[in-house]
Formats: sequence, C-alpha cells, structure tokens
Amino acid sequence: MLRFRWERLRLEIEGEAPSGDGPLSGSAASEPGMGAASTVAEAAPIDGISAGAVCLTYRRNVSLKLDLPLHTVGGDPAEAARTLAGTGVSGTYSFEGPNDVFVPLIRAAGADIDLYSNIAVSFPRSPVHLAHTAWELQQLTGGRFMLGLGSQIRPHIERRYGAAFDRPAERMADQVDAIRAVFATWQEGVALNHDGPFWKLDLMPPLFNPGPLEWGPPPILVAAVGPLMTATAANHADGILLHPFSSERFVHERSIPQIEACAPADDFVVIGGAIAAIGSDWVSQADADEAARGLVAFYGSTPAYRPVLDIEGHGDLQPELRRLSKENRWDEMSGLIDDTVLDAVVVRGSATEVAAKLRARFETVAQRVAVTVPHGLDPATIKELTDALA
Repeated sequence: MLRFRWERLRLEIEGEAPSGDGPLSGSAASEPGMGAASTVAEAAPIDGISAGAVCLTYRRNVSLKLDLPLHTVGGDPAEAARTLAGTGVSGTYSFEGPNDVFVPLIRAAGADIDLYSNIAVSFPRSPVHLAHTAWELQQLTGGRFMLGLGSQIRPHIERRYGAAFDRPAERMADQVDAIRAVFATWQEGVALNHDGPFWKLDLMPPLFNPGPLEWGPPPILVAAVGPLMTATAANHADGILLHPFSSERFVHERSIPQIEACAPADDFVVIGGAIAAIGSDWVSQADADEAARGLVAFYGSTPAYRPVLDIEGHGDLQPELRRLSKENRWDEMSGLIDDTVLDAVVVRGSATEVAAKLRARFETVAQRVAVTVPHGLDPATIKELTDALA
C-alpha cells in the first residue's frame, strides 16, 4: 500500500525528470538528508497548490527562533552550548561530519538550550538504535531534544556506509513510522507491531524497554529538498528541516507549496536552513563571503542541488562545479561563485542586515531557522543577531 502511495505521488508531480535509476531510488534524482534533492527543473502546481502560494496554518505569531551549530563558537560541546544559550540562541545542533553526530549532543545535554541532530544519516542505522539514542537524549535534556533524520545520497549510503538506499522516500517514511511504533511501545505500553516494506518489528521484551518519559517522546524531523521527501516529512514526521543551500525564491516557490499540499498538522514544525556571511566591516565581510563561496561551491557541485541554482538562473554552474570537484580542483571552485550567486543563496551583511534577510525568507513560514556560518562567529555578534531577530 505504501509503495502504491509513493508511485501515485510521483506520477502526480508535474515536472519530474527521472534519470538513472529513477526518482525513488537515488542517483541524481534522489532525495536528501542533508545530501540530495529530487531533480525537478520547473515549478509546478501540486494538488491544486500553485508555485508561490504560501498559506501555512501552523505558523505561530511568535519571534523566529535562531539555531546555530555547536561548532559556531568552537571548544568543548558542553561549553559551546552554554555559550550559545547565553547569547539568546534558542537551539543548537550537530551534523554528520568527521565525528559522530550524537556524542556532541550528549556532552551538551546539560545546557539550557534545545538540541537536535541536523542531520543524523538514518538509513545505515536501525530504527531501534535511533529510538534508543533519541530516548536517552530526551531524558538527558529534560525534554529539549529533537531527532533530525536525513537520507544522504546514494554514493555515501552504499559506498561509505555499506547500506541500502533504494526507494529513499518510501524507506524514510517506513523508518519514521517504525521509530514511532517503538516510541509508542515504550511510552504507552502498546505491543510492538510494525510491519513495513523495509522494517518489521514485533519483539520488545520488558528487559529492553526503558519505560515512559516524563516529557513524552522526542519529535522526529526529516530533512528534505525535493517533493517526494518533503511529502514524506509532511505526512510522517513532526517537522521538516529545510536545507541551508537554498534561496528565498526556492523556499517560497518550491518547499512551502510542497509542504502545504500535504496539509500537515497545525503543530508541524518547519525549521528553515540558511548559509550566513556576517561581517562588521568590509574586511570581515570579505572574509565571511570567501568562506561562504567555498560552501556554496561545494553544495552546488552536487547534481541533486541544481534545482536551487536553476530557480535563480544559475543552473549552468552546476556541471562546471561538478567537473572541477571530480578533478579534485576544489580551490578553483569558489572562484565561480560571484556576488550574484552569493546574494541569491547566502544571507550577507551585518548582524542586523542578516536578521532582516532571515525574517524576509522565513518569518511567515517557519518557527525556527538553523543558520550555517562557515566562518564562525564571536558571542557578541551572535547576541547582536539574536537581539535583532527578537
């Protein structure tokens, strides 16, 4: 039944351009964790929602919450989390990189700040392993943890992790449902009985049941760029993590209409993503811009992210960036990212100016924004940014 639903959704989305193994199985047409997007070249109406329509019913009339990565201020994760909390930042997160995604969050759990994984690559991990880790972090943080999951892309899943990647959107839906089933068993005492296309779980002896949490199970977030994974998030998860490699147009003309088409619950959480380059004078701004150029070039080299460049009229950059990356000419790639591209994708300027641009991009459609700052920030600048967003 689940397979039928996804095939039907795929056929109903206009503009789908499958290549390789097709949009349900990855390659350039795969969905992301923070790693891939479906190849949709043009905006198209989805279930009666036209591109550009913004009619979110779940947006609360509150200030946009700011979340920053744990590494923004450097140092030990526990100290970094306390420093960020002291600046007024609402949340902090870890991601898959050279270190484990969950260990820094465990070390930061004592700080008075929301924590989440942004993202944990989920397919190589069992739903029960993810459930146990999320349960422990929810307990350690006193109910301030969110489990952020992403699919990544086929080469990483198959060649770096040695795991399966086929039908990523359907696989993610099944994994989220399996985690929810485990949560229900632990929290409500119902018998474990998840029978999905990828995971089948029906054994949970009392010895392995940690028991209910005072705060309830942690919310589950799914990272998405393209329509299939966006639909997965809206239909199965408690919220969505939008990729930082994006633009104001992409958010409002692609991501939000795709979420709205699924009519998610009123309390569905949208966490926007953005790359920021913040400077206090022309020298620091130039340094911040250069760091952002490198990150934009890195993301832009991935075929999965071309739709973001396409909507801004820079799609032809992607093949050239990919060619340079294949030739290991990483230092040359940022030279292709001029100020026009930078202005489209990156929020740039002083802390006050960046706050205004974040509000313009996300204030009417998201509750929080996770900002990636490749050049790092000092606590005083972060405080200026949080004050401007308040």
